[in-house]
Amino acid sequence: MAQVFDRSSNALVRFSLVLTGLIVIALGVTLNELQRSPWVTRQGQRPDQPIPFSHKHHVEGLGLQCQYCHTQVEKAGYAGIPPTKTCINCHAQIWTNAELLEPVRQSWATGESIQWIRVHDLPDFVYFNHEIHVNKGIGCASCHGRVDEMPLMYQQNTLQMEWCLNCHRNPAVNLRPTSEVYNMAWQDPSTDKPVWCGSTGKNDGTTAQAVSCTTVDPTKGGPEVAALQTAGAASGTVSDVPAAGVPVPASYTKFTNQMDLGKYLTAQYHIRTPNELSSCETCHR
Repeated sequence: MAQVFDRSSNALVRFSLVLTGLIVIALGVTLNELQRSPWVTRQGQRPDQPIPFSHKHHVEGLGLQCQYCHTQVEKAGYAGIPPTKTCINCHAQIWTNAELLEPVRQSWATGESIQWIRVHDLPDFVYFNHEIHVNKGIGCASCHGRVDEMPLMYQQNTLQMEWCLNCHRNPAVNLRPTSEVYNMAWQDPSTDKPVWCGSTGKNDGTTAQAVSCTTVDPTKGGPEVAALQTAGAASGTVSDVPAAGVPVPASYTKFTNQMDLGKYLTAQYHIRTPNELSSCETCHR
């Protein structure tokens, strides 16, 4: 009986299998790169808002604190979009006839909310709680980037699960004193700019009162150190004096790198273990 297939068919089949494998691999790599691209993640994109609100102008230029507009950030899962009343507090007095702010005046007159386009928009199945992150020493800039340098708001990071898990597996790299959460210019400790922290001995569940940190060397004399040793001083940042009513530690530990500071704060803030933070139910409810 004559052969149905020529001997060259074997080589053709082998070539077809190799080609198919290469196509599958190339397709997988392409799809992986696509789902990480700004086209999918919207990283770096600046959506057209009803009003071109400039965080750079309001935060860096005018010195507004994050909590002035995002009032719920310390006590709720959502930071909150400011109501029109927040804008009118200032713009009833300044720039009252600016054409740029006509949507604000229209919203205030009609009672209809301004239809802002959400920049940081997680999937509905992801549960992100601002309160727990802020009160455990995660700075605004760690997730949102240097907002004070953004004329128009954009998404600094991918916000994908991989990005979240990288922090949950090693939160120490992003932890900072809670008094510096809103400080956009905060820098990790270094040999040239160390940070001193000490436990206040309070264990009432209030993270902000568990640790006192300073960039002023407590071992040296001077008015700055005198202020540090005054319990119940006026509220300030980590670079100034401890918050009112917070006990001053008897001794401080010097930190010259972020990992050492992060591990110390992890223990002081009673942050869960990486395995617990990486469990599915942490983010998926």
